[in-house]
Amino acid sequence: MIEVTEAARHYRTSDGVVRAVDGVSFVVAEGETLGLVGESGCGKSTTAKLLVALERPTAGRILVDGIDVATARGAQLRRLRRTIQLVFQDPYASLNPRRRITATLAEVLAVHDLARGAAATRRVGELLEMVGLPASVGDRYPHQLSGGQRQRVGIARALAVEPRVLVLDEPVSALDVSVRAEVMNLLASLRASLGLTYLFISHDLGMVRHLCDRIAVMYLGKVVEAGGWRQVSDDPLHPYTRSLHDAVPVADPTVESGRAGRTLTGEVPDPAAPPPGCRFHPRCPIAEDRCRTTEPPLLPRPDGDRLVACHLV
Repeated sequence: MIEVTEAARHYRTSDGVVRAVDGVSFVVAEGETLGLVGESGCGKSTTAKLLVALERPTAGRILVDGIDVATARGAQLRRLRRTIQLVFQDPYASLNPRRRITATLAEVLAVHDLARGAAATRRVGELLEMVGLPASVGDRYPHQLSGGQRQRVGIARALAVEPRVLVLDEPVSALDVSVRAEVMNLLASLRASLGLTYLFISHDLGMVRHLCDRIAVMYLGKVVEAGGWRQVSDDPLHPYTRSLHDAVPVADPTVESGRAGRTLTGEVPDPAAPPPGCRFHPRCPIAEDRCRTTEPPLLPRPDGDRLVACHLV
C-alpha cells in the first residue's frame, strides 16, 4: 500500500537548508500497521504530510496504492485523497470551531460527491456511531466536546471517504491517560472491521507496540532501526532505540534502578546543520572516532528481519 524510497523534504531558509526528512525508505503492506517512532523534530510529522500530499517531496519517491504522490494532480490527486487520510495530533486545532460536527463531516461527503442532504445526515450518524459517539454529538461545536470525543470526530472525518490507509499522527498524545486506551482500542477495532492499513506515528516506543506489526525508528530525518515490533521494542540494537526503550517507565524498582545513568541527554541537533558522520554521535554513549566521520548505512542484520544504521552493532 505504501512504498517510500529515499524520500526527502528540504526547506530553504535564510540560514541555509533545513533537512526535515533526508532519505527515508520503508514499505507498508496492505492491512499492516507500521509504527514510526522518534523524538520531536526528527521528521515524523513531515513524513506524514508527504504521504497525504500536504507536502511534496524534494527528492525520492512515494507511492500510495500505486499513485506517485509527487506528481499526483487532478483526478489522480482526488483518488489519492480517497485512498489515504490523516488523523491530526491536536483534535481541537484540526476542527473548525465555528461549525457544528454534522456540518464538518457533511462537508467531506459533499466535496467528494458521496452524499448530500438527508443522505449526508444519515451517513454522519453512521460515522459517529462507528467511532463510539451518539448521533446527538453532531449538533455540538468542537468546544462542547471532550478531547477524546473531538479525536473520535477527527477519526470519523478521516473515515468519511472510506479510505484504505490512515496516517495517525500521534493521535492520543494530547489526550488524558484514561482516554488513550479507549482510542487505541477503537483504532484496533476499526482496523480489524474495515481492513485498514495504518502508519502510526508516536514518540512513545511503549505505545506503538500495542498496535503495530513493525516499528521504524527515526532520528534527525533518517530511519536508524526498523523491524518487527517485538524485536525493536524488547531487544533494541541501535543506541538511540535503546534510549527510547529505557525512557518507557516500568513498574519494577529493580529495572528502573538499573537504568540510572542511561537516560538520553542533550537535544536533537539542528536539521539545518546536521553533524558529520552518524547523526546520533554527539549524544551517543558508545560513539567511536569513525562514528564522527562516516555515516553508517541502514543495513539488514544477519540474525533476523531487522535493519540497523550503526557501526557498532
